Amino acid sequence: MATVKIVLRKNYKKKEGTFPIALRITQNRKSRFIFTGEYIKESDWNSKEGLAKKSHPNSKRLNNYLLKKLSEAHSVALDVQTNQNSTSSNIIKKKIVGKDKMDFFEVSKIHLSAIRKRKKIGQLRTEEGRLGIFKDFLGTSHLHFSDLDVILLKKFQNHLLYERNVSTRTAINYLILIRTIYNLAIKEFDIDSKSYPFGKDKVQIKLPESEKIGLNKDEVKLLEEAQNLTPPQQVAVHIWLLSFYFAGIRIGDVIKLRKSDFRDGRLHYRMDKNEKLVSLSIPEKAKAILDIYTITKEKNDLIFPFLQESDIKNPKKLATRKNTITRSINRRLERVANKLGIDKKLSMHIARHTFGNLSGDKIPIQMLQKLYRHSSITTTVNYQQNFMHKETDEALDSVINF
Repeated sequence: MATVKIVLRKNYKKKEGTFPIALRITQNRKSRFIFTGEYIKESDWNSKEGLAKKSHPNSKRLNNYLLKKLSEAHSVALDVQTNQNSTSSNIIKKKIVGKDKMDFFEVSKIHLSAIRKRKKIGQLRTEEGRLGIFKDFLGTSHLHFSDLDVILLKKFQNHLLYERNVSTRTAINYLILIRTIYNLAIKEFDIDSKSYPFGKDKVQIKLPESEKIGLNKDEVKLLEEAQNLTPPQQVAVHIWLLSFYFAGIRIGDVIKLRKSDFRDGRLHYRMDKNEKLVSLSIPEKAKAILDIYTITKEKNDLIFPFLQESDIKNPKKLATRKNTITRSINRRLERVANKLGIDKKLSMHIARHTFGNLSGDKIPIQMLQKLYRHSSITTTVNYQQNFMHKETDEALDSVINF
């Protein structure tokens, strides 16, 4: 016998601190959830009764609505089990929901909630912005998955490329986001995959190759030996060099480094991007720079002063501050490049490319995977191919040099 209960889905949380109320259908120890479209704070929810407390401003009206939904669900579940020999929570759910009544933007809220829970504020802002642009393009805040077809996606892609003038890669990122939400809907809410608009003979997502250019040895030496820089420019160069010396550590991690992260001749830190623990030997060149900044005692044990007055425990404010710092440092690096006659665009991002460029074919790919902190060696191979030219150069020479 299937059981139907009203529950609070605590693994999804909205900005204002409310959680979605859902019907949970359990059959043969497997559960499916149907979202009611209503949200409530945990403090206003009676989990034992599966209803809103009196503290909720519209508790009576909300509870009447929920009880009606519960009654309808019980009736459908009973009817399905009476008329079918084999039933599952999935079959019962489909009968209750009907065909494709889940809204794309409702599922997108669930997706964003998961990102917020992981405290990936930068990703959250980016994807909220992209969904806002998609919503503006549609001219509505409602979209059934049955209406999200190939024609609509092609029109949106053209809108991005030719009206908003975004790059091909950026347009692909929008499509990846839409596909991610569609996949979530199929997995969590049993949206019919027959109308899935992605894949062969539909909308295919192919990432364009991006050109990755790093500095050469002479250009790195120019930075190491730079003279007559302003104090802010010198700090920017030191941060860039530290990133390079530690195999392309990201700027968000560099500015969060503490004196306590350096011990026993090694750097120990947790990557901000994926929370991996990293341990690297401290090169002598890096030690020389660190010695400059460890003389003075900064707040929070920080090496650099940028985050002294920031609330490090507030992910949203910290993400905003990091973006501001990154822009500022990149502007300083551009001025340094002009002073030193470096004609490549100098930014924090190409510190990692520079390490890849100079390592080239010298280091085994397995070791590079460890240095780059990649989860998959395929990622390392694809990345390093941008800088490995020895074999192709020799092959070319063997043909034309006769």
